[in-house]
Amino acid sequence: MDLFTYLNLNELALGLSNLQMFPFFDSAHYIVSVMALREQPGALEVSRRSPLACWFSSMLYCFGGAVLSSMMMAEPPIAPLSNSTNVLLASFIWYLVFYCPQDLIYSSATILPLRLVLSGMKEVTRTWKVLGGVTQAQKKYKDGLLVMIAIGWAKGAGGGLISNFEQLVRGVWKPETNELLKMSYPTKVTLIGAVLFALQQSQYLPLQTHQLMLLYTVFIVLNKTRMMLLGSSSSPFAPVEAALYHALFARPAGYCLAPKHAETTSVKHQSALSRPISHSRGKDSLNGAAVAESDSPDHSIDPKEGSSSATNGKDQIKQKDQECSKKCD
Repeated sequence: MDLFTYLNLNELALGLSNLQMFPFFDSAHYIVSVMALREQPGALEVSRRSPLACWFSSMLYCFGGAVLSSMMMAEPPIAPLSNSTNVLLASFIWYLVFYCPQDLIYSSATILPLRLVLSGMKEVTRTWKVLGGVTQAQKKYKDGLLVMIAIGWAKGAGGGLISNFEQLVRGVWKPETNELLKMSYPTKVTLIGAVLFALQQSQYLPLQTHQLMLLYTVFIVLNKTRMMLLGSSSSPFAPVEAALYHALFARPAGYCLAPKHAETTSVKHQSALSRPISHSRGKDSLNGAAVAESDSPDHSIDPKEGSSSATNGKDQIKQKDQECSKKCD
């Protein structure tokens, strides 16, 4: 790229691409990941109640991307744990973050300048993970662009994508926190990186690998630093996401309900018009209702009782007439 040559950035990009992640950058990744686990609600209680479950959750935070990408590539999911040096280093950091006397390690790591450095180093490892997943998929599926994107995304953001399984280890079940339903910023920026590196490896982008690594790393490190300094959790891609959503996926209000309502009303109207009206059927229903009322025990009348009450009423009227005639006389 001519711009890199003009600004003398090729040497910087090559130097960045030749960086060794172990031990310093990997240690920063493990520290930030274990700290993120500790800051989850209920994590300290789990660390006191079951240290084994806490350790296993920490390993999923640290190696979740490698585990998920191995499963997607039909490889043993425990293969990432075969590197004993990295597992021991991550376990040692887990113990210091959770069980260090006076909570010295965690308290020191939460200091803003130190946390900015650790978070920036972790973002650098994200670039290597995404690129590693894309190249790993390219070796097996040379023309599989979607496969390359999926493996790069899984390897770079696997810890967030398997967060529901990690929560089950701690005895928590929150399906609404699924990353596919509501993506966090790391998941989104990792997906963008996977798309860019997959396009570059497929020679759709006029960039070399080390040049794209420099651009992507600078972007994610600066953006992460900005978000931490401002205390903002909003994604910088929110305006673009909103515009794409309204342009491609949004529908007018009531778009799906109006046709159904019109269809049901028309069907009811047609059925009402096509239904014949029979007077005999109505008479039968009235007679049936009268029969039903007469059959009920509350309204039953004995004919004998009716006649006796009528005769008693007549006798009373005669007696009153006789009394009135006597008084008049």
